[in-house]
Amino acid sequence: MNGQVLLVTGASRGIGAATALLAARQGWAVAVNYTANEAAAEAVAQSIRAAGGQALAVQADVADEAAVLRMFERIDGELGRLSGLVNNAGVVDLAQRVDEMSFARWRRMFDVNVIGSFLCAREAVRRMSTRHGGAGGAIVNLSSAAARLGSPGQYVDYAAAKGAIDVFTQGLAKEVAAEGIRVNAVRPGLIDTDIHASGGWPDRVEALRHQIPMQRGGTAQEVAQLIVWLLSPEASYTTMALVDVSGGR
Repeated sequence: MNGQVLLVTGASRGIGAATALLAARQGWAVAVNYTANEAAAEAVAQSIRAAGGQALAVQADVADEAAVLRMFERIDGELGRLSGLVNNAGVVDLAQRVDEMSFARWRRMFDVNVIGSFLCAREAVRRMSTRHGGAGGAIVNLSSAAARLGSPGQYVDYAAAKGAIDVFTQGLAKEVAAEGIRVNAVRPGLIDTDIHASGGWPDRVEALRHQIPMQRGGTAQEVAQLIVWLLSPEASYTTMALVDVSGGR
């Protein structure tokens, strides 16, 4: 064990689950966050424990400040002081034009994808920063290739939220660089996870595969490899980076 504590939000499935499992194999004690699917999150945590690691499944809707505060307090008490954060929790919605979208949709999109990342990063910085008595750490935000592409006719709101994450990553990285904290973002492209089904297009990766120079979708494990590297000492001079994992798209 490396004695370090990592929180992965939205870790019950997809990229979050793959990241939690890989990080645990690298020696991190992992807090596996979930919003609603307790059984899936507990299965991830149990897989980590079965392999000799330390894990805690912890519920919180990242858009709910009180829930986020409770989550961090529980991590403090049961795992120890945080040294890594992966802001992975996020939502998409059905493909629509902007002139078809509702205010409620936009509110949910930005509350979860943007405000949730701000909330978790704030609490992480309060624990990691040398300014607050911490020993430093690393934050990895999940952006998207959509931040570059704009996602017209599908979900411009999601793309805009991820564009906000890019700017947040750059600003926060500069703000805390002298306090021992590195902040980077990973921008996945078409990755074969079930988030596409939640957006009403379960076969999206296969349908758009021809647009990818590498002619295939990526896997959650391929994204997790980059995330865990960015968390590690091997990336000790890397901060403020926005790294695409998109097969060239």
